[in-house]
Amino acid sequence: MKNRFQDLTTLDLYQNKKQVKWLVFLVSVVIGAGSIWYTNRLVEELRQRERRQIELLSSALEYAATTAEGLTFINQEIIQQNYSIPIIMVDAEENPIEFRNIPFKKNSSAQDSLKTLVGELEEMRAEYEPIYLQEADILVYFRNSELLINLKYYPYVQLAVILIFGILAYTLFNQSKIAEQNRVWAGLTKETAHQLGTPIASLMAWIDYLRNSPVWDENKEIIQEMDKDVVKLRMVTERFSSIGSKPVIKAENLYESIEETINYLRPRISTKVDLIINSDAKDLEAMMNKPLFEWVIENICKNAVDAMKGKGTITINIIQDSDKFVLVDIEDTGKGMEKAMYKRVFNPGFSTRQRGWGLGLTLAKRIIEGYHGGKIFVKNSEIGKGTTFRILLHSSLEGAEQFVTDGLLEY
Repeated sequence: MKNRFQDLTTLDLYQNKKQVKWLVFLVSVVIGAGSIWYTNRLVEELRQRERRQIELLSSALEYAATTAEGLTFINQEIIQQNYSIPIIMVDAEENPIEFRNIPFKKNSSAQDSLKTLVGELEEMRAEYEPIYLQEADILVYFRNSELLINLKYYPYVQLAVILIFGILAYTLFNQSKIAEQNRVWAGLTKETAHQLGTPIASLMAWIDYLRNSPVWDENKEIIQEMDKDVVKLRMVTERFSSIGSKPVIKAENLYESIEETINYLRPRISTKVDLIINSDAKDLEAMMNKPLFEWVIENICKNAVDAMKGKGTITINIIQDSDKFVLVDIEDTGKGMEKAMYKRVFNPGFSTRQRGWGLGLTLAKRIIEGYHGGKIFVKNSEIGKGTTFRILLHSSLEGAEQFVTDGLLEY
């Protein structure tokens, strides 16, 4: 029971990964906003503290202005001990008479230093009102310290670094996870093919035995159908063996490949389902691995039969889109789907059937896009009227190889 619960929990997380991503995003926004708010609060407190320090300094200067000794003491013990807050003291004519913590350029001339002071004065006037020392007839200009300015922008820099690191870590983890899934998938399929080999060989031997036995004449049609199923099993085994290996992609007659698949399906699905093939030309070729491509057509058609509940029409249209691409549209008259489900139907585990594994369309996407360098997607769907899947294949080997290398195909 515990393992079942864990499996269901994992499945729910996967099926709702979009909501989980939004939840993580919202939590990140809250954390980021909280960090910025708290830092801004600290900055505001430090700003008030610096202003109080300047006011205290100004009061001391004004108090000591009447005696030269007092002014000298204030200058040495207070002004010169200020290592962070930029200050410029000017006379009644706005001429600088004292300054502290002004960032002059190295080896700057007197004229350049004066320009720097004037520029700093402009910034200070825009930032804070000066403090006027009435007794000494002096204005004290100041602005925020570099520490305060850096602290103000620190959370943004910190969040940017965390974001970059998070994106990098997520990308690496995601690629590692995909690679691991591919290895598991390839190992599982190859082991399945290996396990199927023995019973298939045995069935082939029994069919040969029946062909040469007295029951052949009475059960000829049954034995022939059994032979077709064994041939199909051998093809399935070949398909599983191809997963994880680089399949052979070559030019194949598209119409004949689809027709073979349909002819195999017809006696094995409901008689109330009509299968129709339309083609611009019966000699159209596409770059494909025939066993894997037929697997895709079979999976989509079986899903369509389930969507129609065993009654309706499946129409396959083969279209020459251009010199580079060939299109295959598979249209059914089933229950259809909402637009939000267009991409979700290709996710592993997504199924509308209670006993479905939800791997058919996932496998189809992997085969078409991963091995053929093509594209498969839901072209359109309407609730109660049906769904159309579109498969895009290359007409030349160069186009398929270019897509697999660069991943640039868009349609």
